[in-house]
Amino acid sequence: MDIVSAGPLSGVRVIEIGGIGPGPFCGMMLADMGAEVLRVDRPGYRSPANPLPPHADLMNRGRRSVAIDLKAPRGAQTVLRLVESADIIFEGFRPGVVERLGIGPEACAERNPRIVFGRMTGWGQQGSLADRAGHDINYIGLTGVLAAIGTPESPLPPLNVVGDFGGGGMLLAFGLVCALHEARASGRGQVVDASIVDGASLLMTLFHAFAGEGFWSPARGVNLLDGGSHFYNVYECADGRHVAAGAIEPQFYRRLLAGLGLDQDRDFLDGQARPELWPVLKKRMAEVFRSRTQAEWLAEFEGTDACLTEVVPLGEAAGHPLNVERDAFVRVGSMAAPAPAPRFSRTAPGVPSPPPAPGQDTVAGLTSWGLSAAEVDDLVGDGTVVQAGAPW
Repeated sequence: MDIVSAGPLSGVRVIEIGGIGPGPFCGMMLADMGAEVLRVDRPGYRSPANPLPPHADLMNRGRRSVAIDLKAPRGAQTVLRLVESADIIFEGFRPGVVERLGIGPEACAERNPRIVFGRMTGWGQQGSLADRAGHDINYIGLTGVLAAIGTPESPLPPLNVVGDFGGGGMLLAFGLVCALHEARASGRGQVVDASIVDGASLLMTLFHAFAGEGFWSPARGVNLLDGGSHFYNVYECADGRHVAAGAIEPQFYRRLLAGLGLDQDRDFLDGQARPELWPVLKKRMAEVFRSRTQAEWLAEFEGTDACLTEVVPLGEAAGHPLNVERDAFVRVGSMAAPAPAPRFSRTAPGVPSPPPAPGQDTVAGLTSWGLSAAEVDDLVGDGTVVQAGAPW
């Protein structure tokens, strides 16, 4: 299995204790940037929350998988052997679980004082909900995010990108790299406590400022960026497809009105700064958009700064001309997948390798991380580790 070695994190060694959601996303980000990520999976385990077969689980791309039974007598010691040559280890269990397994922060630091230990949870390591189960919808529900997104009648979950991935996995990746930078200067590792409730709240910083200054209503669908305004909204066209209008600045708003034939309408000219007119102007603008197809509207606004684009269905995103021009998608195995991001001028990441089956790289992974062939054979023999087959 070829592992990506290019990228700004080339040479960094990471142990990922297998999990779902934000943990794999964090591991993907680090691996995309060239880190050598070794994922520790439970032998034979398939999460009921993840229906994807291994070869299609794109968030597991770019790294090896070793299967270690952490409850076996020698399971913890095997992980601690890996810690000796690692820069980072991270996990996503409830508070206290890794300590009971024998691979908590203190045990890891005894083996490697420079180790950065990442902890990914929904509620954080402390607090009255720390031991409670939850998912993205629960975490963003307690942070004000969910209440701010949806229709006027009801909140709607915005997929799980705000909590799990943006407020969780991406926050953890950032924290791990920050702590690694400090450890290389001080020679000492530390624990990074990343919780989705903290990260989701952080993503809402601008809206807390808006609300604090009276620029944001708790009601949904009446604010500038939540579908309340007519100039920042989604509209259906004659063919059933949609366009997105985001003409916030006055000069862009005027260009939008000109393309719609509304630039002589006094209500529209005066209405951008008058929220009390937005509901009526939205209805009128919707009628105009429904008079022509999406292609006709795109042609009308081609080359302009009206901030109007098509709404591209998920399955068509990889083939959109802009994404093709920018090589925004790459082939990972047999699938089109978002390319590693951001981009670097000198240490450009390579194309990620396909996702492995759990335990596919057990023997090769353990030996390349310092265990002898005899040790690995012994661990396979007593069931502490399992070598699995390929996912296809």
